[in-house]
Amino acid sequence: MSAHILVIEDEEAINDLICMNLEVTGYQVTAFFDGNEASKGLSEKDDYDCALLDVMLPGKDGFALLPELKAHGIPVIFLTARGEVQNKVRGLKEGAEDYLVKPFEMLELLVRIEKVLERNGRVNSLIQIYDVVIDTEKRTVTKDGQEVYLKPMEYECLLLFVRHKNKALTRKQILGTLWGMEFEGETRTVDAHVGRIRKKLGWGNVIKTIPTVGYRLEVDE
Repeated sequence: MSAHILVIEDEEAINDLICMNLEVTGYQVTAFFDGNEASKGLSEKDDYDCALLDVMLPGKDGFALLPELKAHGIPVIFLTARGEVQNKVRGLKEGAEDYLVKPFEMLELLVRIEKVLERNGRVNSLIQIYDVVIDTEKRTVTKDGQEVYLKPMEYECLLLFVRHKNKALTRKQILGTLWGMEFEGETRTVDAHVGRIRKKLGWGNVIKTIPTVGYRLEVDE
């Protein structure tokens, strides 16, 4: 069963966009636009695997909801406005797992969610694509039963492709997600890592190059 994500965000356009992307990725989603309504919802349903929590909400704000979510065992990712450093620090000190500054790249949000789910044991640790098996708990990769050594960023790059299979990822998206680089001119870093992954896994025809764009991991469903 897919992970169940709770989205608590009062801006309708942002809430709808987040929910749409989460559902397309395969998550179950429940959305609230008001802190009081979200608080009531917690008493009725406790099977959420992660919550995306905006700080500024009508009714109870994010800081008031955080202890309630923690009491239900729900890991929290805070959504904060740009420049609210104090809110970020306070949220992390009070128990949030992570934070993300708005506006944000949807791919980055999905990666942050995946990492929180992993840390809290909310996802299957084994991922298989063809003859390659990735154990996210042990951080190992095997092909035909034989372990393949990947450097740390090669491993992270592979996970990014696997978790977003059959989707085109731009070099800029990959750079920003894995290296935090928002400037142009470093695409050779991505190309070099993809080249090594292809060679080590024999995936020359699995990770496709999208001319002028980036790469796509193609998997037959």
